[in-house]
Amino acid sequence: MSGRGWLDVATVPPRRRWLRLAALAALAPIGGCGLWRPVTVPMRTLAEAAPCAARPDTLLVLLPGSWSMPEEFRREGLVRAVHERRIAADVLLVDAHVGYYADRSILERLKADVVEPAHARGYRHLWLAGISIGGFGAMIYAEANPQDVDGVVALAPYLGSRQIAQQINAAGGLAQWTAPAARPQPGEIDLILWRWLKLQSAVDRPPLFLGYGLDDRFLYSEQLLAAALPPSRVFTAEGGHDWPAWNLLWPRMLDAMPLPRSSDCAVAAVFYPGRRAHFEQ
Repeated sequence: MSGRGWLDVATVPPRRRWLRLAALAALAPIGGCGLWRPVTVPMRTLAEAAPCAARPDTLLVLLPGSWSMPEEFRREGLVRAVHERRIAADVLLVDAHVGYYADRSILERLKADVVEPAHARGYRHLWLAGISIGGFGAMIYAEANPQDVDGVVALAPYLGSRQIAQQINAAGGLAQWTAPAARPQPGEIDLILWRWLKLQSAVDRPPLFLGYGLDDRFLYSEQLLAAALPPSRVFTAEGGHDWPAWNLLWPRMLDAMPLPRSSDCAVAAVFYPGRRAHFEQ
């Protein structure tokens, strides 16, 4: 089982929510997914170079769910789906597990271990795609560092506790909701996220693509966000918060994303000489 997400902590004061989430995540049943793994510096990453004749200038970063391993993106065919569409983008699988969220280092580590090295390697465009808590991470990174991100893909994303979502729903939706005038405190991560989603849905930069199963555990908040996005950016499928639904959604979302395509990219997952070595330097 993977992508278990965060538990609802609507009754916890926002300034204490990060710490409470750490405790709940540690105690939550994980059903064979393994114990909570330690945070490492730098984060572990796995490079998947595009099978293209020319080196791409685009990097697609994949962030897993809370208890998932980055290797699952290979196993479930998400990397293969990128290659099959002749997308001229290298793929980077990041071991951004729940520990980085619990100790609030996720933004720092993404910046230092993923984004800055990508810029140093010459990538001009970067897309963040995440599942469950990974979708949450992609969005809060884009909120904090909009200059770094060309697009965000959120698959079955955790969108914070239901408390703020219910307030937004009561106001008539995200467009009608008025966020508190005071700037959120660093620990008020739910409010920070929804303030950004309101702004992002209006300015549409960076573009946000949303996908979720119709039985997803975060359906209430996902539908609220979906109503504020262009219909062409929202994708649904039968299923819950797990791979069967995500495997249906990912190819459809890839087809809609404005990623570069090239006939010089091989369909089969074979690599041109020197490409992988060049990517990992």
